[in-house]
Amino acid sequence: MRRTSTQEAPGYLLTFEGGEGGGKGTQIEGLVAHLQSLGYAVTQTREPGGTRIGDAVRRILLDPNHRGMDFRAEVLLYEASRAQLLREVIHPALAQGHVVVCDRFSDSTTVYQGYARGIDLEVINQLNTIATGGLRPDCTVLLDLDPVIGLQRIQKRARLDRLEGEALAFHERVRHGYRTLAAEDTERFLVIDASQPPDHIQTALRTAVVTRLCHVGLMPPGPGPDPRRPRRARPEHIRRP
Repeated sequence: MRRTSTQEAPGYLLTFEGGEGGGKGTQIEGLVAHLQSLGYAVTQTREPGGTRIGDAVRRILLDPNHRGMDFRAEVLLYEASRAQLLREVIHPALAQGHVVVCDRFSDSTTVYQGYARGIDLEVINQLNTIATGGLRPDCTVLLDLDPVIGLQRIQKRARLDRLEGEALAFHERVRHGYRTLAAEDTERFLVIDASQPPDHIQTALRTAVVTRLCHVGLMPPGPGPDPRRPRRARPEHIRRP
């Protein structure tokens, strides 16, 4: 069943969520390539960003020099980027029947700014509804990982962004928030243990996602002589909400 309240477009919105170091970028790349090989038209994008305006907002949000940002300013910036992405990328792609694969969506705001920052969840829900017009993902892949392991994985990066650099307690609240959402909406969430080898995760992911697409009537079209390549709103390998 389509998990939206206001939209009846023929496409499919698949979102990826999870804490730091869970390997979302790697898994998204592999899944998009697989869906393309089956003949699906795929639009790949990310949050925050995915548009010219959204990328400008992203730079502000993730800059570690902006650690003094007010939490209210933070959540409103995320919602602004999301609204622009819906208008420019997601809605048009869904209307064309694409499978839209988005690296983070409104659940990230609920978790990072709600459960982790402590902003009232009802306020977060209202802001998410305003930004999305009530659009909800058809399926959300949650790559679940102990934050201790996740933070260890990202320490080799040359520079951590503003949220990656938060204390362990923050990231533990993030994981708790995601697990709570997944438990409350088992129909939408596909929870995968991200501590497994990447190839094991990818195999399980491909099977589960294609099964869900077929369940809603989106059967694999089959590769043609000139398969449509994924449309990428902006560069990939992104790790932030």
